[in-house]
Amino acid sequence: MSNYGKWSVILRSPEGADDHAERFTETGSPQWFALTVKPRSDKAVARTLQAKGFQTFLPLYQKHHKYATRCKDFELPLFPGYVFCRFSALLRLPILTTPGVTQILGAGHMPIPLCETEITSLQTAINAQLRIQPYPFLQVGQKVRINKGALAGVEGIVVSVKQCLRLVLSITLLERSVALEIDRDQASAEWTPDRVPSRLAA
Repeated sequence: MSNYGKWSVILRSPEGADDHAERFTETGSPQWFALTVKPRSDKAVARTLQAKGFQTFLPLYQKHHKYATRCKDFELPLFPGYVFCRFSALLRLPILTTPGVTQILGAGHMPIPLCETEITSLQTAINAQLRIQPYPFLQVGQKVRINKGALAGVEGIVVSVKQCLRLVLSITLLERSVALEIDRDQASAEWTPDRVPSRLAA
């Protein structure tokens, strides 16, 4: 039996249309950052930040556990120990003083924003109500773009090709990934001028 099932998402404030935000923290533009939080405080931190008026994103999934006499579903974070939050890096004191937040992920004292495309792809997958689960982080492999259906525009890495395609969506800065499955005809290979696309068909 699969150890994952339905997913859910909590505390995601209305998202802006700033898809072209600069990735340099010096601009002061709101960007997505990853916050490291104390163990088992993910949901509490997200709730507190939302109450402060910040846009937060905490993707969850349900893990099915079978005991000797009963079964139970647990709602767990896809990225334990992290909460995503959108804010200006120049105004980060309210974030750092939030109970449960240990730091903003970055280099030294400089926060590093997350890739906007990676966050958008993950949010789209969550909204599509697909089965999703944590997956080992990958940096290499066949990249595809989904060109139709609820996930149109989402980019991912193919890690297996059977009747369905298994895709991995990654948050590179965290070095964490999640996996999902789609029909084979929903994706096409993405390529760059220095790489000839390979066929998806086995």
